Amino acid sequence: MKFTRRDALKGLGGIPLMGAVWWAGAASTVAKKKERSAILEQLNIQPSLPAAVPGIGGDPIRVGIIGFGIRGEQLCRALGFATNEWKEEMRLAAEENPNNSTLADFEAQDKLNVHLAGICDIFDYRANKALNSFNTPDNKMERFRTYQEMIRSGKVDAVVIATPDHWHAPMTIDALENNIHVYVEKPMTHNVEETYRLREAARNSKATLQVGHQHRQTLSFQTAKDIIQKGTIGHVSLIQTNTNRNDDNGAWMYDIHPDASPQTIDWDMFLGSAPKVPFNKNHFFRWRKWWAYGSGLSGDLLSHDYDRLNCVLNMGIPDSVMTSGGIYTHRDGRNVPDVLQVNMEYPNFSTGSSQEEGKEQGMTFVYSATLGNGFNRPTILMGHDGTLELGNQLTIWPDRQSTRYADNIENEKMSPGVPIYQYDPGASTPDGVASATSQYFADKGLMWTYINGARVDSTFLHMREWLSCARNGGKVSCGVKEGFEEAISSHMAGLSYKLGRRIEWDKETEQLKPIEGIDFDEALLAPM
Repeated sequence: MKFTRRDALKGLGGIPLMGAVWWAGAASTVAKKKERSAILEQLNIQPSLPAAVPGIGGDPIRVGIIGFGIRGEQLCRALGFATNEWKEEMRLAAEENPNNSTLADFEAQDKLNVHLAGICDIFDYRANKALNSFNTPDNKMERFRTYQEMIRSGKVDAVVIATPDHWHAPMTIDALENNIHVYVEKPMTHNVEETYRLREAARNSKATLQVGHQHRQTLSFQTAKDIIQKGTIGHVSLIQTNTNRNDDNGAWMYDIHPDASPQTIDWDMFLGSAPKVPFNKNHFFRWRKWWAYGSGLSGDLLSHDYDRLNCVLNMGIPDSVMTSGGIYTHRDGRNVPDVLQVNMEYPNFSTGSSQEEGKEQGMTFVYSATLGNGFNRPTILMGHDGTLELGNQLTIWPDRQSTRYADNIENEKMSPGVPIYQYDPGASTPDGVASATSQYFADKGLMWTYINGARVDSTFLHMREWLSCARNGGKVSCGVKEGFEEAISSHMAGLSYKLGRRIEWDKETEQLKPIEGIDFDEALLAPM
């Protein structure tokens, strides 16, 4: 069978998007092209752009940044503000690799109507780094020593929270209670109890909350919704999604800055509600390795994969969760696992069926993670009629025993070993990926998407949506409902790992089913 890049790039006539859509089983003959067109017409899958949002008019929205570490810097770039150091680093990277378009993409990014008004970071070096780059005649910016000072200053309309996990909820709740708009990184909360308090604060606030699951803006995920809703792959009974990393950065062994000391870091503020321990650089820079500050694989990475699928399937909180794993690849003093296996059960969930009524119902969501091997295991949704592989691209294979496609398979118009549909929104766009960790996020569709042939930072789209809703009203794609579902599901996985038993959810009461003698939050945050 001959299949050329030219076939792929021709795609479907009339689709208002750049990128490639094709039926990979089509040979280059007139008859086969007619078959391809007929199959694609039958599938009727529409590649979908993120929803348009109203412009951000009026006076600039005054935004404060709380936390200017790795993610804080990335979120500032999504707002249109890059440090001098990063711009120089990316300029040199582009000189070395012409396919590295990171700086060009940033410079081509649409400008948001934002005034970056304040920075709050407890490490002097990071706060000064932000001020040195962003405090200009065109953008007057100041440093706030505490988040409370920033929220109550009257100088910010909105805050971006990119701190360790144990600070997400306290800062978000405080901002919402003062009607300050919030963009908070995932997981939305660090324990079960504060998940309810944050939900209540969001419901009672006039401010807009967006949780940082930026993949909700990615074309392939938007398109996957259409695929599921049209029953293209039939009843989905199993989802498999994975974390595959094998480098120190991917295992949260971040660099320790030489300027770090008790004199340059407000250690008491870092600890907050965490157990009081002496100053520790390892804890400060590599906080994701401890339950006291972070949420491990369940909150840091499972939360991404859960929400990636929840935005496609809208499956909600599982009825039950079972988790296993351990510290098997980085025995360096951490107490969160670096290998994890999570089974989430949805016994009453259905995506629709092509078979007789009542035969199919229920789904298992499997998350499998290791920080000791980088072999790429894709995300797959396994349905009776087909299998969907989902990332920045998507591919559908028909199933040999499909009811929906039985005639096409019997007539050899489809082959179980050949995709019937593939969508690559960036087919003609070269990508330069700087690291294994960046490649991991890119493969999952978590870094960028493509609009009319141009690569666009999906975080930019997510923040633009948030700011537009803050200014104009409307509903964000990942608000408190979606954040609540992500947080509770992640906490169920963490609790199951800690307790070594099944954790169950009561949909009627919206509570975890109690276990005699167990305080869930004490168990979740306790060191192993």
